[in-house]
Order: sequence, then structure tokens, then C-alpha cells
Amino acid sequence: MNRDLENCKSVLHEGSYTCVVQNGQLYTATERGIRPLMGWLESGVLHDAVLADKVIGKAAAFLLEKGGAKAIYADVISDPAAEVLARAEIAYSFQTKVPYIRNRAGDGVCPMESAVLGIQNADEAYLKLQETLQKLMK
Repeated sequence: MNRDLENCKSVLHEGSYTCVVQNGQLYTATERGIRPLMGWLESGVLHDAVLADKVIGKAAAFLLEKGGAKAIYADVISDPAAEVLARAEIAYSFQTKVPYIRNRAGDGVCPMESAVLGIQNADEAYLKLQETLQKLMK
């Protein structure tokens, strides 16, 4: 597992990727936000996977919990995300920990993190995130 996680970190930092997952094979994404994780969750890629990501907020942490990920590395992780991962017993490491993930404008909380802030259950969070993504796409 450690070797796979180190490989994910190397690929993340060598390329222009936002997220790298290893689960028997290597998956990469260049999209920002939680969309790649949503797709990988729905296709089963996250089960027993290791992952390296630029940013992990509480929304992403819930998706990783629901998907059954084993270990993650984040360049930036939020305090609420770390709490979710610890409670789910998912091994995690990070470069920088912040109180919350900022939105893309940098002037407030990320809408995905905000959507799940008061939620404590991965299934409930998943439904809320689907709803929030649909609203943002309109």
C-alpha cells in the first residue's frame, strides 16, 4: 500500500493532474473539485484504492469513505476532512492542513465543503453532494 501511495504522489506531482487513484490500475484526473471522485465512486474504482489529491475537503473525505478507499495523501486537507477520515479509519497524510477549503474565488468556504459541514454520515453526504452539484450546473 505504501508503495502504491508513493507512486500516486509521484504521478500527481510530476503531471498536471488534480487527483491520482491506484486500484490495480492507475486512474488520473485533471478536473478540479469532487467530480472525478463522484465518477470513481459510482464505478467502484475507489474500493480498496489509494489516492493522492491536490485538495481534500470534507465532501471528498465522505466520498472516499463511501467508496471504501484505504489510504490517501493530500497536498491540502481541511480539519473536517481529517475528522471524517480518522473516524472512518482511512489512513491519511498531508502537506498542509487548513480550517476549511476555500471556494475558487478565495473569498469564502467551498460550496461542497459548506454543503456537508453539518452532516456526519457518508450516505447522507453523498445525496447532498449530488443535489448540490445539480444546482450548480443549472
